[in-house]
Amino acid sequence: MSQEPRPRGLTPAPQRAGIQGEWRWQKEAPWERVGKMSSPGMDGDPKPPCLPRNGLVKLPSQPNGMGTASITKGTPAAKNRPCQPPPPPSLPPPSLAAPLPRAALAGGLCPSAGLPLCGPASAPTSGPLVERPPLATDEKILNGLFWYFSACEKCVLAQVCKAWRRVLYQPKFWAGLTPVLHAKELYNILPSGEKEFVSLQGFAARGFEGFCLVGVSDLDICEFIDNYALSKKGVKAMSLKRSTITDAGLEVMLEQMQGVVRLELSGCNDFTEAGLWSSLSARITSLSVSDCINVADDAIAAISQLLPNLAELSLQAYHVTDTALAYFTARQGHSTHTLRLLSCWEITNHGVVNVVHSLPNLTALSLSGCSKVTDDGVELVAENLRKLRSLDLSWCPRITDMALEYVACDLHRLEELVLDRCVRITDTGLSYLSTMSSLRSLYLRWCCQVQDFGLKHLLAMRSLRLLSLAGCPLLTTTGLSGLVQLQELEELELTNCPGATPELFKYFSQHLPRCLVIE
Repeated sequence: MSQEPRPRGLTPAPQRAGIQGEWRWQKEAPWERVGKMSSPGMDGDPKPPCLPRNGLVKLPSQPNGMGTASITKGTPAAKNRPCQPPPPPSLPPPSLAAPLPRAALAGGLCPSAGLPLCGPASAPTSGPLVERPPLATDEKILNGLFWYFSACEKCVLAQVCKAWRRVLYQPKFWAGLTPVLHAKELYNILPSGEKEFVSLQGFAARGFEGFCLVGVSDLDICEFIDNYALSKKGVKAMSLKRSTITDAGLEVMLEQMQGVVRLELSGCNDFTEAGLWSSLSARITSLSVSDCINVADDAIAAISQLLPNLAELSLQAYHVTDTALAYFTARQGHSTHTLRLLSCWEITNHGVVNVVHSLPNLTALSLSGCSKVTDDGVELVAENLRKLRSLDLSWCPRITDMALEYVACDLHRLEELVLDRCVRITDTGLSYLSTMSSLRSLYLRWCCQVQDFGLKHLLAMRSLRLLSLAGCPLLTTTGLSGLVQLQELEELELTNCPGATPELFKYFSQHLPRCLVIE
């Protein structure tokens, strides 16, 4: 057989079994490429050697029948496909007669070069192969993914398959949420026409600590207690809205559900003050009563006498007077930190006197809708409740700029101030507030006398994070544009504000990128 012609710049390498010839690149490039001669063709003549051209070196088929190509700079395909690293020249090619050990495959090694394959770094180096679960059912991945969905979306996703439900029904995904159940949703209608109470096992699996029942009766509450496994000790909060619960039903509920410490009664007109006297327990720390027509001064007496550990009280009662607020004693003074008196139209400054002397440790006070409270009442609050962090004076039409001066001078810890619908507040009042370095949230909705000049005072309040100017009719685009100086602002509400134009919102998006602007 005649000697094969040697390509220019290549030197012969020793012959190996199964390979006709091998050439090594020495001069034309600083790196080393190995080009193997293919096996003889059908006629027995060897094919010409693989010559380099334009930086492309084609490597013939490997013993396993798969060909490779090394693409370097200068070829069009190099822009779309990463370069394959050359195999180490010191490693001999695998022999067809010697199969790769099972341990190498299990360890994720490349059969041709001993390099790691793409795969999990924790793949075992010995023993049987470990099969990973599909990504769609991998609990570790799902546990991180499901945090990005809302509560309603989680309810839908839990119906996809058992694996997803098992992950989603962990209590951590439902912490802080309260399911709302209407009376008609508590029963299934059987073919015979009879009603059967629904299964609540899904709620028990998710570990809900509170429930809101709407439109229920005494019988519905008894059925709920009998059918929900965690009702005796596991339920911490109960809310009854627009329900026909009576004194007897309220007493049974609080007697059977020993874990309830937070109670809300809204729009329940069938229980009386006598029912509160007979059912309230000392373990209750939070109570909210609103729109219950039978609640008056005597109900406040029951609350003050029976709930020594009360920390939070929210009361919306149109018939409560100043006399009721005198029932609070020193026991509540140590424990109660939040008092909300909503639309208590009969309360005057005399009632405020009773509050500030009986509850000196308040940190949150709301007098929203107490239309008879004046600047003098606010002065009493500012002088005696120095620990206040939240004050709500919304819908108090008798409040003027003088009240804001009292607030600014004495309430140095105040972080939230609500002045919605305080129609007598002007730019002068805002100048007083500009000295409050601790204030983070300020609500001025529908303060119809606030103008652009007042906004200039707010620009000095670098601690502000939330500002609401919704419905302020006298604010112009020019005045609002100056708010870009509040770079720490996180939320700005401009709903129903005539000066808020599309151009202004675009301006805010450029200069207040971290602020949520509510249009």
